[in-house]
Amino acid sequence: MVSFPVGLHHCQMAEIQLEHDDLRNPLCVALGQNLKALRIAAAKSQEELAVDAEIDRTYISSIERGIANPSILALAQICYALDISLADLLGAVHISSKPTDSTRRANAAHPVPRMKKSRLR
Repeated sequence: MVSFPVGLHHCQMAEIQLEHDDLRNPLCVALGQNLKALRIAAAKSQEELAVDAEIDRTYISSIERGIANPSILALAQICYALDISLADLLGAVHISSKPTDSTRRANAAHPVPRMKKSRLR
């Protein structure tokens, strides 16, 4: 098992335990746990937050479970609905990851080789 601290709200700390076969990104899990703590502190349900942020409730749930990787714009909408700043949401997440930790799609584009043009005519 891997465990790591996750910032909740200001000085509160929690610990999340992940199984080795858990494919969720630890950063997404930490963000989701922090979002859930802030949502509960604001006394909002997932449904209320979704309506206020104009985001689907299932997406809010996916973010809180660490399954979704939300865009910065989606996080900004959620922060607006919670009346907090992005710094409040992200500031308590004390995790960094190496770029090699996450898998990226391979570039499927194959550039067409260009013919070199001669300057002489």
